[in-house]
Amino acid sequence: MKTFLVLLLGALLCVDQGSSLQCYNCSSQLSNSNCVAKEECGEKDVCKTEVIRVVGLFSIISKGCDSSCKEDYQDFKVGNRNISCCSSDLCNANAAGAVHSSYGLAGGLAAGVLWTLLNSKF
Repeated sequence: MKTFLVLLLGALLCVDQGSSLQCYNCSSQLSNSNCVAKEECGEKDVCKTEVIRVVGLFSIISKGCDSSCKEDYQDFKVGNRNISCCSSDLCNANAAGAVHSSYGLAGGLAAGVLWTLLNSKF
């Protein structure tokens, strides 16, 4: 009887829990703080994050489950588009470069130009 119980316990420990992947899900948001909804993904899905940055102005963030996610980066004159994929629970938590860093970049650039103008000898 003890052997049977040990075998049964071992079999139960080897059984897959059947839990599915969870990803954050949002569409066309300006901040990660607006992307807090969670989504249960399908069996073959991964987490996808797409960030479209408009240089010096803002970023548009979209997240969710995707069965055909392909990482990609495209650079445009006025910004860029970055797609990233990952496969662990809630791995798409952060999208680099939200609105705040864009303002910092624009401010730093403006300060540099102003400094150059003020210190140049006419």
